[in-house]
Amino acid sequence: MVAASHTHELVQIAAAAADSKGGEDFVAFDVSEPLPLVDAFLLVTGSSERQVAAIADEIEEKMLEAGQKRLRREGRQEARWILLDFGDLVVHVFHSEERVFYGLERLWKDCPIIPVTTPEHAPKE
Repeated sequence: MVAASHTHELVQIAAAAADSKGGEDFVAFDVSEPLPLVDAFLLVTGSSERQVAAIADEIEEKMLEAGQKRLRREGRQEARWILLDFGDLVVHVFHSEERVFYGLERLWKDCPIIPVTTPEHAPKE
């Protein structure tokens, strides 16, 4: 099974929202094969608790504008690792220290990568 094109669009919306708040180190995985209930994970990093919270809030706002309601949110109070579940897409917003410590990239390294394009990192024409 491969993540639907709609999920790829959601990844781009969430990444653009995170980028607008200074998010860094974007990685998106197609996890539809090992996880039948989720198509993709997006990982993004913030450098402080305040930034992690701002990134998560912006992602929620932009996803809602795109018609995607958040199903679940965890970690908002501590703002060290916030998980946002939008159904087909789960976004992990990490503080830089937590991202290194938990190393989700190692866990999902065998899954296909979904290219992430943000306004700041868009290919030049």
